[in-house]
Amino acid sequence: MLITIIVCVQYQVVGRYVFNDTPTWAEGLALQLVLYVTALGVAVGVRDAGHIGLESLVSLLPDGVRLKIEILIHGLVALFGAIMCWSGWTWTVLKWTDIKPMMGVPVGLDYLALVVAGALIVLFSIEHILALIAGEDVLPAWH
Repeated sequence: MLITIIVCVQYQVVGRYVFNDTPTWAEGLALQLVLYVTALGVAVGVRDAGHIGLESLVSLLPDGVRLKIEILIHGLVALFGAIMCWSGWTWTVLKWTDIKPMMGVPVGLDYLALVVAGALIVLFSIEHILALIAGEDVLPAWH
């Protein structure tokens, strides 16, 4: 997606300044892909436990309490992902009949990124909870 964004922006610049003919779809596609890259980046951040946390305070707690707090944190992140998924789906359905003039696709595609990212956040949070219960570590995606 990042490569496609770069190609779209380059195509738009060349079209505008070399051929004096700006392709409108290139900007629309680049913006659409930025939404999806950002949403998926948030989900990957949850997968790799890169979200904001209070590890310094939690690490000072006894093991039993620390485990419960970490499960609670991942449960709250899963709740956030579920709300994100549900509200994204609501907006996807509401905006599906509206068409983007630059690309001719439904506006609801913008909100579909929230559905995908929200569902992934829920799944990754469940993975972290199960790993905590089993006493295992979740290896980062880049590892």
